Amino acid sequence: MLIFGGSASEVLAIDVARNLGVAVSKLEIRRFPDGEKYLRIQQDVSGQCVAIIQSTSHHPDEYLFEYLLIADSMRDLGAKKIIAVFPYLAYARQDERFNPGEAITIGTVAKLVESVGTNEFYTVDTHLHRISDISRIFTIPAHNLSAVPLLVEYVSKNIELENSVIIGPDEESEQWAASAARILRVDFDVLEKRRINAEKVEIKTRRLGVKNRDVIVVDDIISTGGTMVETIRVLKREGARRIVVGCIHPILAGNALARLYDSGADIVLGTDSIPSPVSRVSLAPVIASALRNVKE
Repeated sequence: MLIFGGSASEVLAIDVARNLGVAVSKLEIRRFPDGEKYLRIQQDVSGQCVAIIQSTSHHPDEYLFEYLLIADSMRDLGAKKIIAVFPYLAYARQDERFNPGEAITIGTVAKLVESVGTNEFYTVDTHLHRISDISRIFTIPAHNLSAVPLLVEYVSKNIELENSVIIGPDEESEQWAASAARILRVDFDVLEKRRINAEKVEIKTRRLGVKNRDVIVVDDIISTGGTMVETIRVLKREGARRIVVGCIHPILAGNALARLYDSGADIVLGTDSIPSPVSRVSLAPVIASALRNVKE
C-alpha cells in the first residue's frame, strides 16, 4: 500500500507510513499566482492500492477539493484501489435538514468523495447528530475509527491521577465518556441541565459527586470552547481537585485554549486529527491498524 498525505495531514501521513514500515509517498502541491492549486503525484500508482490521508479542519473547502484532485488523478493514473482517510470529517454535523432549504452537507461531501473513484472511506470519531453509523451516508464501505483508547492510554501513562472519574460535558458526549471509563475501569457521569425557572438553569453531574476527585473530561470536539469552559466551571464549583480535558478533535477556535486554562483546566490535550498546541496523541497507530486489514 502507498501512503500519501495531503496538505492538512503531511506529518500524520509520515507517522502512519512509519507504523506500517513503509516510506510515505510524495505529492507536489503548490499554488499558481492566481491562487489555483497545482498537483503532481510523484510516484507510479498504476495497479497500486493507495491511501490518502487528509484532514478537513479550519479550511475544509480547500482541503476537500485538494483531496478530490488527488483521488481523481490517481484514478486516471490507474490506481487499483483508493482509500480516503479523513481524520477529521468536516460538515458531519449537518446530517439533516433542520430548517427548510438547508443543504445536508455531509451527504454532498459523501457524493463528492465517491465521485472521484474512492473505494473505501475511513474517519475518526465523527460527530453525527441524527445518523448513528457513518456507513449509512456512503454507498462505499465507510468506517468510523475511535481514538478514545489512544487518548486514555496517553492519560494513564503520563498523568498521575487519584480517585479519578470520567465526566462528559453533555448527553452527546456520553458515548466517549463511557468508552474511556471502560478502558480505565473507573466511574463516569455526564453533566445535565435542569431548568429551575424561566431565568435559572442548574447544571450538575447526573449521579456522581466530584468533590476532592481528579476529573478527566472527555469529548469529541472542542471548537470555541464554550461548552467545555462551562463544564470546567461547574466541576470546580462542585469541588473537583484536578481537571484534565481530553478531546479527539482540538479545533480550538480563537482564544478557546486560553479560556479553558483560565476557567480552571490543569491539562488540555487532544489528538493530531487537527494539528494544534495540545495535539499530543498521534492517531497513526489506529489508522495504521485499520489500513493493515484492508483487502487490496
